[in-house]
Amino acid sequence: MNSLDNYKAIKAEVDKLKGKQNLIVVTKNQSIETILPIIKNGHLHFGENRVQEAKEKWIPVLKNYKDIKLHLIGKLQSNKAKDAFVLFDFIHTLDSDKLAKKFSELELNSERKIKYFIQINIGNEAQKNGIEYVRAKDFINLCKNDLKLNIIGLMCIPPINLDPHPFFEKMQQLKINNNLNDLSMGMSSDYNEALNFGSNYLRIGSAIFK
Repeated sequence: MNSLDNYKAIKAEVDKLKGKQNLIVVTKNQSIETILPIIKNGHLHFGENRVQEAKEKWIPVLKNYKDIKLHLIGKLQSNKAKDAFVLFDFIHTLDSDKLAKKFSELELNSERKIKYFIQINIGNEAQKNGIEYVRAKDFINLCKNDLKLNIIGLMCIPPINLDPHPFFEKMQQLKINNNLNDLSMGMSSDYNEALNFGSNYLRIGSAIFK
């Protein structure tokens, strides 16, 4: 199957659940020519890892497809926050006080408001980005109450080669405990498991662009 067929199969699988699941088609390293059939099929949510690549790829497209929603799902340096703020509708990788304060400053000087997920280092891995699980509550409160950011949910990437279930379960409970609505969990290898724990934003790339 080609990428459009792969997309349609996964979208049909997700849509059967009849919930509020959002399929984010992850398009990093993909050309617009490759992505265009999925855009023309009516899909709106797309994810990118890098700000510069996203700017070059999507700014021309957005002139013709104004309803597309872009999600930043990769690590963001604070010096790229301004560019990200202008381009993306969702940031999934809010992971530091410095970055949160930068976005708060940008929003004070703009009518634009975007939606944020706080990235949790759910496996407490030294090489992974994200807020430590034990710091999550304080960081959520800082972002929501002090910085007035629109924190809609939490995001994680479980440790590779381990059963993701316990990590997804902890994320689900953390969401409930902090009165948040959304979870950004589940990629090509584990999105079915993530759905079982209430994920409603799935970040799927390699299963589509095989």
